[in-house]
Amino acid sequence: MGRQNTGRSKKKKKNGDFLLTLALIVAIAVFCFAAYNLFHIYSEYKKGTDEYNEIEQMAVTEREPELVDMEQADSGPVPPINVDFDTLRSINTDVIGWIYVEALDNINYPVVQAEDNETYLHMTYEKNYNFAGTIFVDYENSSDFSDCNTLIYGHNMKNGSMFASLKKFTQDEELYKKSKYFWILTPDMNYRYEIVSAYVTGVNSDTYTLFKGPGDEFQQYLNNIKGYSEIQTEAGEMTIKDKIVTLSTCTGNDATRFVVQGKQVDAVPVK
Repeated sequence: MGRQNTGRSKKKKKNGDFLLTLALIVAIAVFCFAAYNLFHIYSEYKKGTDEYNEIEQMAVTEREPELVDMEQADSGPVPPINVDFDTLRSINTDVIGWIYVEALDNINYPVVQAEDNETYLHMTYEKNYNFAGTIFVDYENSSDFSDCNTLIYGHNMKNGSMFASLKKFTQDEELYKKSKYFWILTPDMNYRYEIVSAYVTGVNSDTYTLFKGPGDEFQQYLNNIKGYSEIQTEAGEMTIKDKIVTLSTCTGNDATRFVVQGKQVDAVPVK
């Protein structure tokens, strides 16, 4: 009886060792797979960030603050940057503008428009596949930002790039106090927008309404978006003469989006 028990104990020990070894192998495999995925995601983020940094270095120059102050005194609002659209067009002819948000250091990107809203979801400005995609205007909008409501989309990247930092406007009220303006620069015009609203909304909400022209429906829309805002803004009365730009990004919830909306307050011809 003693020998039989010893044999059974050894068999149980071997089975136990096998299961422990198998569990260890599975754990190592899971770790390696997770590490590979994290490395792949990091590499994708880095490629996208590096590409846009290079484009910015090629096409954008910052104005000296003193010169900005001097020019503003002479001719009104002046954007903090100059954009070389000839260089941008040599890379991608779909470019229609450049967006710069004064209160946020990292929203400084080219803006494109395609024949649909899928092309640039995961294709960069240089037309490489990447999660970051490109900042783009809705294909149904006019390319000159003349519509009542122009929709501009960008991803909410986990490394803080693209439109990820837009949500900071509702997280830190000091940002709006720092500057309530963003710019859309084009080859012919520099448009300055005053932020009038920032909030989370549904993917199918009226926020994404495109209008054929100004009218009562648009006036009601303007009243609505001011009421939706999660931050207190200094936006005064808005009328059907106003032109809105809606900056839209993901929230991590498929049913919602985060938007920052601005009304055009200046349109300055490019000299």
